[in-house]
Amino acid sequence: MAHYLRTWTERTADKEVGPTDLVGLLVDAEWVHRENKKLTSRLRTARLRQTACLEDIDYGLARGLTKAQVLELSTSRWVAQAQNVLVTGPTGVGKSFLACALGQRACRDGYGVVYRRASRLFDELAQARADGTYPHLLRRLAKAQVLILDDFGLEPLGASERKELLEVLEDRYGSGATVVTSQLDTKDWHAVIGDATVADAILDRLVHNAHRLKLTGDSVRDPERNLTRSKKGAK
Repeated sequence: MAHYLRTWTERTADKEVGPTDLVGLLVDAEWVHRENKKLTSRLRTARLRQTACLEDIDYGLARGLTKAQVLELSTSRWVAQAQNVLVTGPTGVGKSFLACALGQRACRDGYGVVYRRASRLFDELAQARADGTYPHLLRRLAKAQVLILDDFGLEPLGASERKELLEVLEDRYGSGATVVTSQLDTKDWHAVIGDATVADAILDRLVHNAHRLKLTGDSVRDPERNLTRSKKGAK
């Protein structure tokens, strides 16, 4: 805003920017300032694991990811319609990068995002049960317009973890979008969840009406960079 005020002051003599124009400039500047503050707040609350954005994806790399898929998700309609995104594939193909990029896009579009690694979320839920804040945590997770659950399925779930995950997903069903990344294909999630009845209930709330992205490729030392453009400017 100060920049526009200085511009008007410096150019008053030749009448290039009049008082009416200044008001418009100041209103625009204030709006941009407030929107940037809101975005910064949303990104801080999201606690995304990586700094990632969809615009940096390099489609020339053989990862089983198409530009059409990403363009569809970049509109954030899936968030507005409370649809899920399931990203599967082996270690090092950019699953976490893609999940964080979708979260960043949702933040830019004005949606609230919460990112958690699956193991950390279960630890947080267990701690909340112990200290009496469990209902509060469930409400907070239910209110998130996008919940990113990263690295799901690294270890089999215990009885309490199955129950807690079902409660989280039940509270969000039809009202919030959930992104899940996993090294395992969705057909193998039953075995990880453990209990057939609970597994059916969990998968019914995740897989129904979900966008499925199955990434492929070999793991490398810096896997996430291989999903993005090189410094030479790949298009």
